Amino acid sequence: MLVLSMKLYYTPLVILVWLALLVLSILVFENNRIRKERKGVLFLTYAVVALAALAEWLGLMLNGKVSTGLLKFIKFMDYILTPVAGGMIVLQFKKETKIIERSIFGVLAVNFIFQFISLFTNWMVKFNDENKYEHGSLYILYIIMYFLVIILTIIEFGLFGRNFRKKNRLSLYSILTFVVIGVTLQMVTDVRVAYVALTIALAFLFIHHSEFSQLSADDKIEEQKILITIDPLTGISNRYSYEQDLSGIDYNDDFVVFSVDINGLKRTNDNFGHKAGDELIMGTAETITSVFGKYGKCYRTGGDEFIVLAHVSNDKIEDILHELTKKADRWSGKEVKELSLSAGAASKKEFPDYTIDELVGEADQRMYKIKSEYYLSHHLDRRTH
Repeated sequence: MLVLSMKLYYTPLVILVWLALLVLSILVFENNRIRKERKGVLFLTYAVVALAALAEWLGLMLNGKVSTGLLKFIKFMDYILTPVAGGMIVLQFKKETKIIERSIFGVLAVNFIFQFISLFTNWMVKFNDENKYEHGSLYILYIIMYFLVIILTIIEFGLFGRNFRKKNRLSLYSILTFVVIGVTLQMVTDVRVAYVALTIALAFLFIHHSEFSQLSADDKIEEQKILITIDPLTGISNRYSYEQDLSGIDYNDDFVVFSVDINGLKRTNDNFGHKAGDELIMGTAETITSVFGKYGKCYRTGGDEFIVLAHVSNDKIEDILHELTKKADRWSGKEVKELSLSAGAASKKEFPDYTIDELVGEADQRMYKIKSEYYLSHHLDRRTH
């Protein structure tokens, strides 16, 4: 009665396994983000699982109904393919080391030799008078090898999980636990649920891989956006970011543009080298950020040119410019000991009819006026200094 009951439930179960593997194959085939090489690995994995499930199903259905030789060959395929199906999961991971993969292949090779010899012995299966198979005297060795594959797979899961942030590993380890429980239930109770567990786990792995591949792609896009929008020398936003932000700025009455320029950068480069000039640029970015950071966003728009788009009341503008001068005066670097800045500001409240571009132009003109006064007071030629 137990065998009959098992046959009744196992046939529809195997059909569902095959259908699920077929659906997975279609999903993989239609997914253009999966590389051709990886698709091949996934198709092979699904095919092995399907064949292993077929071999186990045939062994159950044909037990005592066909010749000893044919039944022995079916069980040979069952005992070969079942560990292989479990080991195929490892091929789906991007491996930092080949040790686990080679170890699994080694165990599978030993199992193959053992099963081949068992074709001519009673090590794995023996037959009673009704031509039905029973476990042989060395069946325990097969169980050991099978669990070795599972243990190595567990280790590979752990190594692979290190590639993810800690909070993202739970899903991966949950899939592993699901497989282990399914296989263990079949080994302990002989209720045939291993392939169901394995197939569901493969579906989970596909979802897991797709999800985290998308997260990885999103991270790369964010990294590229940072590279595009951030000035590599100073770490503040660059001209591209500035031009992008202009179109979405909140252009109301408290909107103010500050234009800032370094005095004497050419002289610093000529006298002390570009390393000193870079230090001056970085010091300017630090000073500007410390002063304007709480009011708006700072950009390096040229070699020694900086723009700040801020929201601040008109009565604070002069105080902010004064604070900028004081912080610049206190700045000192390793290569350069002094920092001098020229700055101009223009507000929407002061010029209500101006466009943003006109406001930026007005801030620039005021900055250049301050810069001209600086060069005049220091008796310097701006073209050479």
